[in-house]
Parts: sequence; C-alpha cells; structure tokens
Amino acid sequence: MQSYVQIENAGMTFNTKKGKFTALTDINLHIDQGEFVALIGHSGCGKSTLLNLVAGLLDATDGVLLLANREIRGPGPERGVVFQNHSLLPWLTAFENVHLAVEKVFGGKESRAQLKARTSKVLDLVGLSHAAHRLPGEISGGMKQRVGIARALAMEPKVLLMDEPFGALDALTRAHLQDELMKIVAATQSTVIMVTHDVDEAVLLSDRIVMMTNGPAATIGEILDIGLPRPRDRLQLANDPKYHALRSRVLEFLYSRQMRPKEAA
Repeated sequence: MQSYVQIENAGMTFNTKKGKFTALTDINLHIDQGEFVALIGHSGCGKSTLLNLVAGLLDATDGVLLLANREIRGPGPERGVVFQNHSLLPWLTAFENVHLAVEKVFGGKESRAQLKARTSKVLDLVGLSHAAHRLPGEISGGMKQRVGIARALAMEPKVLLMDEPFGALDALTRAHLQDELMKIVAATQSTVIMVTHDVDEAVLLSDRIVMMTNGPAATIGEILDIGLPRPRDRLQLANDPKYHALRSRVLEFLYSRQMRPKEAA
C-alpha cells in the first residue's frame, strides 16, 4: 500500500508572550492509503496541533510533511477536516452547507446538476436525505456532525482529518455515529486521522493508535497495531479478549508511561 501521509522529524514551536513554546518535537509517522489512525494522549500533548499540521492550518517549524509525495503547504481540498464544533453556517440548510463546499471544489468543472447530484449523494451516504432542507437550528447535534462529515467527504479528500468529532455528543449518539463512520469509511476507502480522548473509540475504529507523550515538546511514545478484523461489531467486541487486551495497553500507556522516554528512564 502507498503511504499517503509522511511526517518526517516534524516539530512545532510557537512564539508566545512568555517566549518560545515547543508543542511537538521529532514526530515521525507514515500512514498508508485507506488506513485509519487514531491520535490519543492527555490534554496538551499536541494531538490537535499535529492534526492541524497535516491539515495545513499550521506550518511546521521543523521537518517536513508530505501527502502523496507532495509537501503540505497550506490547506487543500485533498484534505477534508471535521472539527468537534460542526461549524455550519446557521442561515444555510444542511444541503446548502454541503453544496457550498462542493461548489468550491468542483464548481469550475461540473454543471449545476452534477453539483446538486454530488451533494445529494453524500447526504444520502451519511443518512441525512430526509433532513437536507432543514437549518442547523432544526436538527440535533448528532445530525449536525453528520452534515460536517458529509461536507468533508463531498470534497472527495485523499485524507479525512477529524478532531474529536464526537466529543460533545451523548454516549448513545456517539456510539451510533461511530458505527456510521465505520460504514462510511468502508464504503469510501478513506484514509483517516482522528484525534480522540476516548480509548474505546480509538480501539473500535482504528487500524493503529498513535499514543502521544505529555507536553511540552510532546512526541510519539508508542504506536499500537490493532489487528482486529473488519467489519467490527461493538457488541461482539465487548466479549473479545483481544479487544480488552488492546484497551488495557492504551490505558497502561496513558496512566503509567505517558512521559517522554528520557524522562521515564
């Protein structure tokens, strides 16, 4: 499989009123096409900063980031981003919010009918055809997040970047959207990088879990291969010894070995 994302010796230092603050250092990570990678760690470990580097919302102060062998410089339609806050325009319907992104990416080469068809197709993919003409204020939080996912998928990105997309939702809605995301990723064969604080979510969804050390100057402490067969069923995994062993590995890292290697020595 081809590595879509290559992160080589990346670091990020911010200039603050109190001087320089190094958020990330020595980040090395290769992600293959179609792979689902979860980033996990304590608050302040630079998970979102790393995601923003891949998104092109920040420029690394050290190292290089490549997507399909091209250096990442600034945002681009080949990377779709879903934030914890859905960031929908409240005066536009669900359809119009998605169509806006579709028009931005494909407006110069497709007809109006094709743009509308593309928008309808992706809303159907996330199960929102029935709510296409509702405003954000007229739908639930979970449905708003689905619109955000649809908007990102509508751009046909090479990489889908998700920053705790289900963090603000109740447990039942979160579980439902996790199941839906697994179906969507299977259907689209998307490459996904997702930031999460939820250990169960990371093990359920991902192919690999990248565990970050504590900040400042956070780095990758350990990468865990999941190896659970797909498709995955949360009820079956509840009694799976391997699932529980993987979950325990992540918890053990987070609570016992989250310090940088030189600090833990």
